[in-house]
Amino acid sequence: MSFWNSLRIASSSLSAQRLRLDIISNNIANAETTRTEEGGPYQRQDVVFSPQGSNSLTPQFLNVLRSFRGSNTSLPMSSVSGVRVNSIITDTTSGPRIYDPSHPDADAEGYVNYPNVNLVVEMTNMLSATRSYEAGLAVVDASKRMAQKALEIGR
Repeated sequence: MSFWNSLRIASSSLSAQRLRLDIISNNIANAETTRTEEGGPYQRQDVVFSPQGSNSLTPQFLNVLRSFRGSNTSLPMSSVSGVRVNSIITDTTSGPRIYDPSHPDADAEGYVNYPNVNLVVEMTNMLSATRSYEAGLAVVDASKRMAQKALEIGR
């Protein structure tokens, strides 16, 4: 793997995690939004990632991995060239329905439909995205130090 490939992979990771942090921040900001332009309460969003590159693992090795990790688990790629955002999905599960007849969005029975945003889940996802972003920065830093050492050796 070349210096530029490692930077390209780390860059794709940093961009993907930045978008993930933006989506999580949007979820948290709308945790109490009971009315949207589409109608109804806000529905949380999530980011789906997929690897870039081609899979060159042997079928036998893939079967062994599937037996240990389950058939629905993503498998490692041997020639991965980064990560990309596959899609941004909307969680369509319903949020809590709370009795508050004084709320302007209360229905005829006095209940208000709130967003399906769980702040504990969002904060956990934010910590995970932050750690992943930090790991990408560490890769950039390590690549930079290796390139500097190679230049020092070449002198």
